[in-house]
This record gives sequence, C-alpha cells and structure tokens, in this order.
Amino acid sequence: MKKDPVCGMMIDEEFAAGSALYDGQTYFFCAPGCLHSFVEKPAKYLKAMGKDDNTSANDLIVEE
Repeated sequence: MKKDPVCGMMIDEEFAAGSALYDGQTYFFCAPGCLHSFVEKPAKYLKAMGKDDNTSANDLIVEE
C-alpha cells in the first residue's frame, strides 16, 4: 500500500488510477484528479510530505 501524496488516501499500487515517476521515486494516485494535481504542482505536495524538491518539471514521468 502506498499513500497518495495529494489526498493522503492509502491505495494498492496494483489498482492505482495512475502513477508518476519524479526524482527517482514513483508516486501512486487514487484518481486521475489527484495525478493531475500532482503533475501541475509536484513541489507543493512533496513539501507537504516533508520532502525537499530539488528537481524540475522535466524530471516528471507520468503513467495513466
């Protein structure tokens, strides 16, 4: 189980609505809306998780 960085919901990676590879880590999302919110402002959600964002938007790979 992984935590959706946008809404905080715990989800099974196998049933995730999408994922994003960012700065070498894969994040999973419960719904397309959470994925799109993360894609628009990944630094906002990483900061809320207590992670520093030292990457650029070019380091983001999205899988829907």
